[in-house]
Amino acid sequence: MCAACGVPTHLAAPDAIPPAEARPTGAPAAPPGAPPPKFAALRNRDCRPYLFGAALAMMADNIEHVITYWVLWQTFHSPALTGFQVISHWVPFLLLSMWFGSLADRYDCRRIIQAAQVLFMAVSATWGVLFLTHSLHMWEACVLLVLHGLAGSLWSPGEQLMLHDFVGPAELPSAVRLNATFRSLGVLFGPVVGSALLLGLGPTAGIFANIAFYLPLTLFLFRTRFTGHTRDHHSRPRVGVLESLRVLREVGANRTLVSMIILGGLGSFFVGSSLQSSMPIFAHDLGAGSAGTAYGVLLFANGAGGVVGGIVLEATGWVKPHVPAAVISTAIYGATSLFFALTTSYPLALALLLAGGVANLASMSIGQTVVQLLAPAADRGRVLGVYGMSANGLRAGSGFTVGLLGSAIGVHASLGFSATALCVGTTAAGLHALRGHRRAVPSG
Repeated sequence: MCAACGVPTHLAAPDAIPPAEARPTGAPAAPPGAPPPKFAALRNRDCRPYLFGAALAMMADNIEHVITYWVLWQTFHSPALTGFQVISHWVPFLLLSMWFGSLADRYDCRRIIQAAQVLFMAVSATWGVLFLTHSLHMWEACVLLVLHGLAGSLWSPGEQLMLHDFVGPAELPSAVRLNATFRSLGVLFGPVVGSALLLGLGPTAGIFANIAFYLPLTLFLFRTRFTGHTRDHHSRPRVGVLESLRVLREVGANRTLVSMIILGGLGSFFVGSSLQSSMPIFAHDLGAGSAGTAYGVLLFANGAGGVVGGIVLEATGWVKPHVPAAVISTAIYGATSLFFALTTSYPLALALLLAGGVANLASMSIGQTVVQLLAPAADRGRVLGVYGMSANGLRAGSGFTVGLLGSAIGVHASLGFSATALCVGTTAAGLHALRGHRRAVPSG
């Protein structure tokens, strides 16, 4: 039984213990059987610069949202375009994550991530030219929004393979958790920096300046020797429909993988991005002083929960990457979302957002770690692509479960119903994962 994820070891990836010569040289090896040190991925000199570079790139992603969304609203005043902004960001994950995972399985992940970063920079530069020349049309905005979403979905599978390559299976939970934490930092500070650029430099100069935040990660990938495959010893699979169908069949036969993919999708579909987009309504209804201040603090609490959760979980080691922990943390995320929808107390709402952020980060990082550990080395990118389709692509659905339903019955009621459905679905997925398996007690 695997102590890392609580499932039989015969299901784990065949390269679960990499050869000694493939191990990174960033930190001394822990004694056999000893748990990895706290903040192990940050101690790894190969992984550390990637984490910081990814945080800056994620911040740039959110800076672009702040600037472009403001300009698009000022230019077109189109609620339909506002909805398309969310759809265009997440639908590429839903439609293309598995194919991009196939590319990550076959090719050098450094170059795939660099291609995504170049696409991000090209989109920012094109926005800048259109702002400068005052020639922006709605169709051009739609194309650029889709390209931005494509860049994000291209980046994701290759990133996860790089994390595995940097640190190996023993320290993978730390790498996934810290990567999620650093990304949360980017999400948290992106709006702050984006607003400063918008106010200080204006939208045109601000969007051009944003390009610089993508450069550290892009340049670092020229320096690292890790490709996403240095620990693997297998032939590169072909990229094709038949190979993808084979992987889907194998994933479907693994009860734990299916449950982790379902758990990721449940949180995304029923709550997802809708909590943030509907925050102005909650700020107004909670009525704590200035609406603008109340809104800003609620947004900060929503993002800060992920950062605080990642740091606390990494520092304490309280939550191990196994199936029961993923189920419990997802259920807590659903419960905090439900009580947030129902509460009329502003301080309690802040506490619930913080707790929900911690639970959501734990749920996503544990699920992603378990999926990585269970995926065969040759198919890891595609299996992660399937997970990305669910955990990221289904975020577009939260616009219907909370947003569209909320226009009919009120956002408090729609979030309450959606959070309840998340709790029920989580219980069912947990029973599906654990049925027939004895619960393992993790070491360390």
